[in-house]
Amino acid sequence: MTNNMKPAWLNKKINLRNCSEMKVKLRNLNVETVCEQAICPNMEECFNQGQATFLILGCICTRCCSFCNLEKSTPLPLDLNEPDRIANAVSQLGLKHVVITSVTRDDLEDGGAMIFAQTIRLIRERSPKVRIETLIPDFKFSADALKMVLETAPDILAHNLETVPSLYKQVRHGADYIGSLNLLRLARKISPQAKIKSGLMLGLGESQEEIFGVMHDLRLVGCDYLTVGQYLSPSKNHHPVIDYIPLEEFDRYKEKGRELGFLHIESGPYVRSSYMAGQY
Repeated sequence: MTNNMKPAWLNKKINLRNCSEMKVKLRNLNVETVCEQAICPNMEECFNQGQATFLILGCICTRCCSFCNLEKSTPLPLDLNEPDRIANAVSQLGLKHVVITSVTRDDLEDGGAMIFAQTIRLIRERSPKVRIETLIPDFKFSADALKMVLETAPDILAHNLETVPSLYKQVRHGADYIGSLNLLRLARKISPQAKIKSGLMLGLGESQEEIFGVMHDLRLVGCDYLTVGQYLSPSKNHHPVIDYIPLEEFDRYKEKGRELGFLHIESGPYVRSSYMAGQY
């Protein structure tokens, strides 16, 4: 990985005018999406297809990951009406596959698991046919918090490793690689019927061998699905892009994933953890 010149295929632009209809609907429903908060490059594409990834537990994160565009500060108190609004939005928008994610809330004893669980239960009650994917934080590695979410039977339980172990101190302040692997292992044990998913960003300074090692680790703990995408720095104040990954290298990761036995792997420059999630 030595390419640090931005390639032509990474010039995707977001036409916010084309996103305006979905944005109006979301504001009227009083819900937040990670699509908007993280300035996702796929926002226009997903919004035009009627897809969105809901952000719960507020918009302020207690971690200081150097790659993330979410606000880092002291969070506001929990909004106990949030699960009801999310369930209403899923019903009103007629979604078939919904992704629920959150900021990290280290200030909460359960890491926000109760709100995740209540959100899933209400969605199930009002939209029984919808597939539910949860992209969870690490809940401070609490087994009880993880069980609380899995007892509501999400179809997919996702938790992103994001990068390789050697970069955790630079990129994922407050996170723990082995702890996250063990969280996924425990999820597989608690809920054998659920599909387990994770995601990686490339271009932070990792080597190909390190990525292969992480993929192998994920298979060992029972991970079924994997996303692999190019890291794009939100600003000059965030972790810089060290490498722009060639397209053929993304293809190699996809082939490696098949060899390792992932049920499905998406690998490409603009792939994000929730991108085309309903097609898995």
